[in-house]
Amino acid sequence: MEFSPKLLSSDFFSQKTEKIAADLLGKVLVRRVGNKEISGIIIETEAYLGTQDKACHSHKGLTPRTKVMFGPAGRWYVYLVYGMYYCLNLVTEPEGNPCAVLIRALKPISGVAPSIKADGPGKLCKAFQVNGAFNNKEADNLNSGLYLQGQDISLLPREIKKAKRVGVDYAGERWKNRLLRFYTEKF
Repeated sequence: MEFSPKLLSSDFFSQKTEKIAADLLGKVLVRRVGNKEISGIIIETEAYLGTQDKACHSHKGLTPRTKVMFGPAGRWYVYLVYGMYYCLNLVTEPEGNPCAVLIRALKPISGVAPSIKADGPGKLCKAFQVNGAFNNKEADNLNSGLYLQGQDISLLPREIKKAKRVGVDYAGERWKNRLLRFYTEKF
């Protein structure tokens, strides 16, 4: 597969969160560590729909932790879960509407040993050496060390699957059962 070095634009990040969650499938996450480049195709995401979504961190309002979600679209929201795993999210929609997309899984394409898995949010952050230092960094900045690339792969609507989000039973029937997880089996 040949990939374009084209970065995703700010217009991409400002769209509706569910659309971005689906459109991120097939895009490439790139992590630069010194002279080394680690990259992977995004194969699974989850949409979090702001203050009305009881599974979304911003549901309870603006806090020091969620402040980045209330800011401009196209920034990383990185947080620690269970005191040991980082999770990588992309802030979406216009400023003040605190929505995000969790990047749940990648198919590594370079810089990662074949035995390394990135099939879960914590695993992908470990494999790609993503930590809290990336919180509030721009996802379209080559100098940040972590960015998103577009490429010439496009998915047909039938290649994008939807399911319930993982681990959000606490959010009540309405939110735990919404089909806000997007994935593809194409790669």
